[in-house]
Amino acid sequence: MPKPPLQIADALGHSSTDKRLEILRLISEAGSISEAARMAGVSYKAAWQAIDTLSNLAGAPLLDRAVGGSGGGGAKLTDAGLHLLWVAEQLQAARSQTLALITNPQLAPSARLGALGLRTSMRNQLPCTVHAMKKVGGAMRVSLALSQGLRLVSRITQESAQLLDLKPGLPVLALFKATAVHVCTPSDSPSQNTEERVVNYLPGIVTRLSKSAAGGEAAVQLADDLQLVGFAPAQHGLRLKAHAVASLDESAVAIALG
Repeated sequence: MPKPPLQIADALGHSSTDKRLEILRLISEAGSISEAARMAGVSYKAAWQAIDTLSNLAGAPLLDRAVGGSGGGGAKLTDAGLHLLWVAEQLQAARSQTLALITNPQLAPSARLGALGLRTSMRNQLPCTVHAMKKVGGAMRVSLALSQGLRLVSRITQESAQLLDLKPGLPVLALFKATAVHVCTPSDSPSQNTEERVVNYLPGIVTRLSKSAAGGEAAVQLADDLQLVGFAPAQHGLRLKAHAVASLDESAVAIALG
């Protein structure tokens, strides 16, 4: 039975500077997953998560792992893994050359340009910057800075934070589904923040609104013309061009790099 083709585009669908590719490259150089994890500054668990994710996206095993033996075991890349690294290097070189040609200061930052190729079912994609990070149990609570002092909090795993190489000042995208956003009048805004859970509150102006009495989709314009889409309940009391609050749980916010 012939082997399925290597899914290069899927494995490299986000960024050729992905931390996962760095780990794959370090495994190729060090011949050890634990050593690659140490050099990349991530946990052994996060390193394996990186390899498993890349292998799933590529549709082929990227790693041969030798367990035990006089050398204590080791790891080496398969032909598919080596080919994936080569393609990543070519893409990075081409990307660098293209970005070097961009001289117009009115153009968006490169982090946003890279995000133009991102395909996802999440309708809300807001450019922001990592403001602060705090460990909460086994997770990481990441505070994201939007325009004009707005903050958005995302709760992700510590392994994901490591693989994204998150740090304060890093430009990222905050992604969340429209169905995760509750839109209401300021007076009806819920208050459920606790030490264990954060609900994000984003004030804005209603720009689109479903006419259904049962509620429906509502669009809200935030500061600096940022737009988001959510859903309003029945008898919501919202009006076009009136103030509203969009709220969503921290666990609903995903983080992506351009």
